[in-house]
Amino acid sequence: MLTINQLAFSYGSIRTLQGIDMEMKPGRITCVIGRNGVGKTTLLKNIMGVLKPTAGSLMLGEQDITQLGSNKRAHAGLGMVPQGRQIFPRLTVEENLLVGLEADPRGSRRIPREVLEMFPVLEQMLRRMGGDLSGGQQQQLAIARALVGNPQVLLLDEPTEGIQPNIIQQIGEVLSMLANERGVTVVLVEQYLDFVREFGHDFYIMNRGRVVAGGETGKLTDELVSEYLSV
Repeated sequence: MLTINQLAFSYGSIRTLQGIDMEMKPGRITCVIGRNGVGKTTLLKNIMGVLKPTAGSLMLGEQDITQLGSNKRAHAGLGMVPQGRQIFPRLTVEENLLVGLEADPRGSRRIPREVLEMFPVLEQMLRRMGGDLSGGQQQQLAIARALVGNPQVLLLDEPTEGIQPNIIQQIGEVLSMLANERGVTVVLVEQYLDFVREFGHDFYIMNRGRVVAGGETGKLTDELVSEYLSV
């Protein structure tokens, strides 16, 4: 389980996260939703260790990871798929995946077969440059790159953004399999509510750097959507 206790973060004098309390459970997909600019990406970066909180704590199971750098958090079991994919365009698909293996604490140098089975198109393109892939293929590569590190917790920042519907569905099915069959804790920042309702188990709504609502996704009512999510 990933537990966040009273997490706060500021850019200078601007407080972007204020007293965040969340629990992300194993075997469940937790969706963090809210309008643009409410702190969702900042939250993921604090979880991954890219940014350091000004207050609060983060627990991975019984381990306090608050003071760990992002590389040590990766070895502890966190994996992240950043917004915009951020694959290495001048490396091949295979080389991108080998970079992801650096996070595997077991020291493996072999791309896991099961990851390629999740995204068969990548196996056909192992020698192709990452920058030559379509947007949907790059997103699959970004997820696969995180998965080869064998994470216990998988963080994804808007994985459906700019992706064609058939690949969105495939991504959702992969995330469901990881949660339901492998017990991975999936944490998803997402704007696409249909995706959240189809694949998410739990949700938190953020507004102005705070959590304003949460629960199982069946409790994501039209009233909450209208108040906190509608533009």
